[in-house]
Amino acid sequence: MAEFIIREIIFPSDYPQAVEIWKNSAPGISFSRSDTPEEIQKKLRYSPDLFLVAESDGAVIGTIIGGYDGRRGMIYHLAIKEEFRNAGLGKALMQEIEARFKAKGCIKSYLMVTKENEPVIQYYQKLGWNLMDIYVMGKEFE
Repeated sequence: MAEFIIREIIFPSDYPQAVEIWKNSAPGISFSRSDTPEEIQKKLRYSPDLFLVAESDGAVIGTIIGGYDGRRGMIYHLAIKEEFRNAGLGKALMQEIEARFKAKGCIKSYLMVTKENEPVIQYYQKLGWNLMDIYVMGKEFE
């Protein structure tokens, strides 16, 4: 496995590499209008310490975005470059974001996985996450 470090994103220089990872990720992660540079800058104004990247030899090889509203945490865009998958990098990113949530006083967090993405559901269950029987509803604003 390649040596890597986990650090906060450096915007805008890391952004193109992060987008490439998201666009080439497994099913369940997509690039949407909430991932544009302008929207990412909004996120970084609130909690830059919860947008992490994994770096190896100067290149971004993994990402995770966390959100915390003062009560609950939310995880978005855990994605690993294909050639670095299955080497513990995703687990390391999850452990770091969870530690940062706990340091903020967060006692409960959520993440979303598409129903048909069974391998990812099993992956998160191995990390201690529980499948919940709920519907998630969304609405986009113009």
